[in-house]
Amino acid sequence: MIQDIYPKIYHNEYQDCKPEEHDFILVFHKNTVLVRFQNGKLRYPTLKETQSLSCSYYYLFSIDNYKYFLAHPDQSISAGEVDRTDASPSGEEPSITLEGYHYENVRIFRTADSRHTAFAGITGHHLFGWYQTNQFCGCCGQKMIPDHRERMLFCPHCHNMVYPRISPAVIVGVINGDKILMSKYAGRSYTNYALIAGFTEIGESAEQTVAREVMEEVGLKVKNIRYYKSQPWAFSGSLLMGFFCELDGPDQIRLDTSELAEAGWFTRDEITLEDDHISLTREMIMLFKNQTI
Repeated sequence: MIQDIYPKIYHNEYQDCKPEEHDFILVFHKNTVLVRFQNGKLRYPTLKETQSLSCSYYYLFSIDNYKYFLAHPDQSISAGEVDRTDASPSGEEPSITLEGYHYENVRIFRTADSRHTAFAGITGHHLFGWYQTNQFCGCCGQKMIPDHRERMLFCPHCHNMVYPRISPAVIVGVINGDKILMSKYAGRSYTNYALIAGFTEIGESAEQTVAREVMEEVGLKVKNIRYYKSQPWAFSGSLLMGFFCELDGPDQIRLDTSELAEAGWFTRDEITLEDDHISLTREMIMLFKNQTI
């Protein structure tokens, strides 16, 4: 999966530090990222390449000994001031340009080489979105400032503290004898088959989410719900939790067309997908196809 970057090691412990010339700088505009390709591999600019620009930086994380920072197209962010007007995602054109680099849609991280570079990019984009949507305090409306001890935004007026948002969600493999339920999303750019999925609601356990989502999207009851594994999925700011379960009752599908374009039961021989080594969904489908669950 996309987070499996061994032997490289991801370190998400916050550091209050400034970038050095060989540290990587992640530059985003809406759902695009500033990159170039070198020998077919995705590359991000370093501070040495961007230091002539007027930018401020947030430390994000490290992979092995390489640090990654988020760039802002102004120098107004400090311990006492945050003014992200120029960095607003509402602008049509990106504020930062760099010779030799261009903007690619973040979907490129699904297929980019190398794996740790893709993981760094999509994780950085998750944090970019969080910084963008929390410029002002949700309690009093004052500007938020970055904390220097942990990854947190702080309101100096009412002392509200905001941490990165992570939304729990489930991926569900519904088994019916020698078949598994697969579906396609409605109105999404991703058009391959997937499994039933959805976010956990207030007051729900993950297992209750499984039963509710299956009922809402395809009108089926399930039993014997069992946890498989989890995955950070920064494309949607989620922590995905994978579950397998069994059909409980009739197998007639009642499709929620607002969520799904289609859904059906597939035998192992009818599954033509290959392991993408990226998503929990695909890994679970392959487990069923290869009879390893």
